[in-house]
Amino acid sequence: MPISMSSVSLPSYEIGLNALAAVLDKAEAFAAAKKIDAAVLLQTRLAPDMFALTRQVQIACDMAKNGMARLAGVEAPKYDDNETTIAQLKERIGKTVAFLKSLDPAAINAAIDREIVFPMGGTNKGAMKGSDYLAFYMTPNVYFHLVAAYSILRHCGVEIGKRDFLGPIPVRMV
Repeated sequence: MPISMSSVSLPSYEIGLNALAAVLDKAEAFAAAKKIDAAVLLQTRLAPDMFALTRQVQIACDMAKNGMARLAGVEAPKYDDNETTIAQLKERIGKTVAFLKSLDPAAINAAIDREIVFPMGGTNKGAMKGSDYLAFYMTPNVYFHLVAAYSILRHCGVEIGKRDFLGPIPVRMV
């Protein structure tokens, strides 16, 4: 299979988001074992000017669904950003993965040279050709928020490691 925009993004975003859901399972078990209200974990942040865990999960999902929708030339589903529990965050992740699976890889691949216009905070907008948008904007942003969510939970003491972050990558042992 030749490398394409869809082949380097859709599977890795799906694996990353599903790994995040599994990490949230471990966070929930950690909170129960330590008799900690899971809401405390959801509101934890690494620095005062960073988003808390809940927002990191929301943005990771939004970056993946909105960005891939732009590349595919379709409308992305809208989410209310009102999750207050781990179960609700996992539901959001599940909806996002289902949406990514519904996208047409050929439509994504066709956006390689098409100009993608996207919001960049407030009323600002950016524009890049599709391949640059995927490589230099979307992918780093998706992984930034996945790493931030993972790091918050690791900082809180949830016993997770690199394999938890990577998820079930498609490796063949030789």
